[in-house]
Amino acid sequence: MKQLKVLLACGSGASSGFMASNMRKAAAENNVDADIHAVSDSEIPEYIDKVDVIMLGPHVKYLEEELKKKAAVYGVPVACISQQAYGILDGKRALSETIKLYKASKAGEQQ
Repeated sequence: MKQLKVLLACGSGASSGFMASNMRKAAAENNVDADIHAVSDSEIPEYIDKVDVIMLGPHVKYLEEELKKKAAVYGVPVACISQQAYGILDGKRALSETIKLYKASKAGEQQ
């Protein structure tokens, strides 16, 4: 798999920064080539066409449907990280959710 470019977004960018750090650590431990960047929700438009997948903190779930529509133009899947992973900043689980979403989106393109 090529380097996976992941954008994490939350309200202010603070909690997603901690999650991104934990996901980068999990990626390194599992030999996953990933560039994981955290931003506030207001910064998403700057990155929407430059990433492979966008993951949201569960507390900004209200952005998910609108963002899915905007990101679909670029073929970028969008989902919320599960509350279970986000609540304890489980980088390994969040990374797994991210990879699963990315692979599912690519499989859908090939059909």
